[in-house]
Amino acid sequence: MNNNGSKQIQLMHNSQDVRENCGFGLIAHLEGEASHKIVRTAITSLDRMQHRGGISADGKTGDGCGLLIQKPDAFFRAIAEEQNWHLGKKYGVGTIFLSQDPIRAAKAKEIIQQEIENEMLELVGWRVMPTNKEVLGQIAADQLPQIEQVFINAQL
Repeated sequence: MNNNGSKQIQLMHNSQDVRENCGFGLIAHLEGEASHKIVRTAITSLDRMQHRGGISADGKTGDGCGLLIQKPDAFFRAIAEEQNWHLGKKYGVGTIFLSQDPIRAAKAKEIIQQEIENEMLELVGWRVMPTNKEVLGQIAADQLPQIEQVFINAQL
């Protein structure tokens, strides 16, 4: 409690929350041509990386490796339309990993909103990411954060 009796929330760094990675691979078409073959090749590459210890003791929990692909504009615009949001010509979408504690998650979202406004951007909305907990290993399920996307318009 602070002097006026209100409850304070402290968001502190915990070195046990820090994880390392081992690098990345890059698969791309030299002319920038989009292709499902490239996605399939990338997924096959990820699947063959188990030898480096990227799977935990439960045999299901991975180390977070994945694919980075071009922003799926049509998909994000469809999501925005479903929510009755207007995405501008220039917009961004961020994936945010929040605490399962609703008070800490709300505080984190408040800070993110303040920073978006400080940058003269417009927060369009928050989307809870659909997840399938059935496919997770026990270790991942026990540590699963609340995953949301934040949609932001540039005000140019």
